[in-house]
Amino acid sequence: MDADVDLLRTAGLRVTAPRLAVLRATESMPHATADDIVTALTAELPTTSHQAVYGVLAALTGVGLVRRIEPAGSPARYERRTGDNHHHIVCTMCGAIEDVDCAVGHAPCLTPSETHGFAVTTAEVTYWGICQRCAAAEHDDDPTHDDATAPVPGAGHAATPSTPAAPAGSAPATD
Repeated sequence: MDADVDLLRTAGLRVTAPRLAVLRATESMPHATADDIVTALTAELPTTSHQAVYGVLAALTGVGLVRRIEPAGSPARYERRTGDNHHHIVCTMCGAIEDVDCAVGHAPCLTPSETHGFAVTTAEVTYWGICQRCAAAEHDDDPTHDDATAPVPGAGHAATPSTPAAPAGSAPATD
């Protein structure tokens, strides 16, 4: 917890129990929604409101301690992984989100065909696909496949019951 106290102070924010709790929640639950964070805080800070969590998230994103991502068809998500050039892959069936390191390694990863006079500093990429767990479930439901070719579900599947899936067949979203 001392590291989070130092982070808050260095960022010029007061150290409060809700800020520390939200930092811990976003560390342990990457890509969590505000509702997920409120639920996680219930045991530790039972009187914390949604509005308080939104205020803390706004303060933390404002100083760069937390990053807000907004995949199409999904509520805003929050993560502690900031300051690097990573992207996200989202399952179109269950809404699971995983981090994807930049293929190029430096920002921006992409060069736009036209900058319109902007000095481009970052490109945010969202990849869309079907995670191993959903692919395996689809395979299990299809009687024309044999079990020898089923994908093995990966560890760390990030879907939660409150995770809405992106619309099937939606165009890839980029920011």
